[in-house]
Amino acid sequence: MLGGEGIGLYQMAFPIYLLALSVSTAGVPVAISIITAEKVALKDILGAKRIFRISLALMAITGAIFSLATYFGAGFLIEYRFIRDPRAYYSVAALAPAIFFVTILASSRGYLQGWQRMTPTAVSQIVEQIFRVITMILFANLLLPQGLEFAAAGASLGACAGAVAGVIVLIYYHWKLEKDIEREYSDHVVVTKHEPSLKIIKRIFALALPVSASSIMLPIGQNLDLMIVPARLEVAGYSVSQATELFGYLTGMAVPLINLATILTASLAVSIVPAISEAKVLGDKVRSFQQTAAAMRISNLISFPAFMIVFILDTPISALIYNATAAGPTVRVLSMSIVLLGIHQVTTGVLQGLGHTSVPMTNMIIAAMAKVVLNWVLTANPALGIQGAAWATVADIGIAAVMNLYFLHKYIGYNLEIKQVAKTILATALMGGTLHLAYLYIMKYIPMNSVATLGSILIGSAVYIVVLMLLGGISERDVERVPMIGSALIKLLRRVGVFK
Repeated sequence: MLGGEGIGLYQMAFPIYLLALSVSTAGVPVAISIITAEKVALKDILGAKRIFRISLALMAITGAIFSLATYFGAGFLIEYRFIRDPRAYYSVAALAPAIFFVTILASSRGYLQGWQRMTPTAVSQIVEQIFRVITMILFANLLLPQGLEFAAAGASLGACAGAVAGVIVLIYYHWKLEKDIEREYSDHVVVTKHEPSLKIIKRIFALALPVSASSIMLPIGQNLDLMIVPARLEVAGYSVSQATELFGYLTGMAVPLINLATILTASLAVSIVPAISEAKVLGDKVRSFQQTAAAMRISNLISFPAFMIVFILDTPISALIYNATAAGPTVRVLSMSIVLLGIHQVTTGVLQGLGHTSVPMTNMIIAAMAKVVLNWVLTANPALGIQGAAWATVADIGIAAVMNLYFLHKYIGYNLEIKQVAKTILATALMGGTLHLAYLYIMKYIPMNSVATLGSILIGSAVYIVVLMLLGGISERDVERVPMIGSALIKLLRRVGVFK
């Protein structure tokens, strides 16, 4: 609807919003999840509830402060050229109110995740995105006649609408949790020593600050992109308008596609934090290792085929979702980060669950420094342009992922399962050939990009699963973990002889 230039305006405001949001949440959700999981493992239910009350108060205060600071600071960001296109002012102002509500959301989700209840997070995120998308489309349409900058601001209003809807959903799940606690823990609650509020706050910040710094690296990196990439594109010979459009291809089209491909691994990373924390507080090292190995195996099973789909069908997918075939080459380059991002997400979750929250932060800082240098050099090269910035992003994620793996080996002796990875790579390679041929074949007889894209994805995915099963790359335990249909799938696969 907005095109590359309109999305570029939206994306110039979004890193500011993410930075303010990351600072205001200050890593508290992960800290709440870790501490709550510890309290629940020890059956200290009153202590877990107290952690939530204190953290919620902290989040509400910081969220309000940063929401106001973002709104009133939008003009400053334009005046001092932190944002190079002044039309992005309205988008920044429109995003500001969402910060307060998202901090409340983050606190509530962290507490519920500490109880290892992931359904509330899932449902609230689905509802949040439904309301966000409806609001974005509605206001972008209504304000488009007033100008592209107002349409981009209208799209930005979706963040606040979605956050409010998410908060309402979580209120219900908090009520449901209280009912479950009364039923399940009424007879065997352990009463521990009453901790002073100041001590709890110190513990929260001790865990939260490194996580916060790690989380902040993403929006800091995006803000550095905002300052460096458009300017270096101008050095490469593009006009301001062209640079904004190309920046939109990278940050508004390619990056969301990569994030979409890693939704499951991101969820896996969130869910593993309290599980690892519980195993750690109970002193079960074997369980920590097994959970890490299982999470990494699942991550690879998901991220390798996701990478191949985006890599082979870069332009068709860009045309299908964004109606922008010009974004295809940038999408293809960035697709190479999908596997690396999956590894980084899971390893970060494990390290945080183990209590080594400062390690992912340090690794991300080192990786971000490398990205800045590569952005500066590669983006100004006329032969690369915006693809140079995409390569810098791939390097950034890759460096952080490899360093995380090193520290997992150091702390729990974990190494990637080479044999398992090799089987996954072989199945993925055969899937890639199938995707290419299937797309060409379908387009020959049904010349509709949407049909050919979706059809080739279905065929390629089927080939990947079959080949992986024939190679023994999927275990019975992996299938059993599939929600709702896992047991039925095992029975079917046993019947056809895949499992004995």
